[in-house]
Amino acid sequence: MNDSQAIAYAKAALRAWDVPDCTPRLIKNRENAVFEVIAPDGGRAALRLHRPGYQTDDAIRSELIWTQQLAKAGMDLPRPIPSRCGDLISYVPVAGRMASIVSWVDGVPLGDGGIADEWGEAMQLKLFTALGAELAKLHKLSNALLLPNAFERARLDISGLLGDTPNWGRFWENPALGDADKSLLLEARSKLTHLLEDYQANGADFGLIHADALSENVLVSDDTVTLIDFDDGVFGFRMYELGVAMSQVWDQPNAPKLANALVDGYGLKPKDAKLLPAFTVIRTLASCGWAISRYAADDPALIGYADRARRAASRFMTGDPVFGG
Repeated sequence: MNDSQAIAYAKAALRAWDVPDCTPRLIKNRENAVFEVIAPDGGRAALRLHRPGYQTDDAIRSELIWTQQLAKAGMDLPRPIPSRCGDLISYVPVAGRMASIVSWVDGVPLGDGGIADEWGEAMQLKLFTALGAELAKLHKLSNALLLPNAFERARLDISGLLGDTPNWGRFWENPALGDADKSLLLEARSKLTHLLEDYQANGADFGLIHADALSENVLVSDDTVTLIDFDDGVFGFRMYELGVAMSQVWDQPNAPKLANALVDGYGLKPKDAKLLPAFTVIRTLASCGWAISRYAADDPALIGYADRARRAASRFMTGDPVFGG
């Protein structure tokens, strides 16, 4: 849908929330269309038109139940706002999509495709420490929640990450990869699978995770961070969460310092911290697969995801440090 259609659909969606007449401000029109709107109480809120076919209705509702309970447990994040009928989602027939509204979170993104240079290194390290602590809080609180029997979120386990049909696509089939690159990614896939099998056998921490703590989904206010956009939340390895955060900065010159800050903030044990480079590589592979269905074969974005996966996998397989320029 184009931007004009998106705004029209957003206006139609607002009827289910009895929102005062307003023109939704389009923030992004990608897989989910996201708008700034007025909440029923007159405050600011974010409306999402969910991408068709990505999550079931129950999975979308489960995401919102999860964040609703996290907010009640004391976590600062976008809080779901029920529609006038009491449900957390509402179908918009004219758009053919589900809609939801969450409270507005003030702040600026940690970056766009990586942590912003203007923060300066000292602030970057401080923010990555804060991000590690926020992810640890998310996992700890999620473990204590009493979720309904109908709760539905995907599993991003070994099969979902590295199996024959990974959740995010067969990354080794990215058309931007040459034959040698494909072989490299398949070798890395095999080595990483064995590593995760050993990790799982020795009590890997596995549970609800955000799974998409990229810089765009981390808002900064002063020196605190807030996670937004739980759309990709799954049951997965907690270490994968940290790998996602490192996947945009792994090749920066100060990446080892950022990794240490993230680990310190999270409070990782040394034996788990050693796995952070591997989980970072896993995320680059997943993104390489994710891009296949979203970009043309000659699109620079697809080529970029493939190249990043190749470079990260090469370092991992040759034993070179994964982190650092």
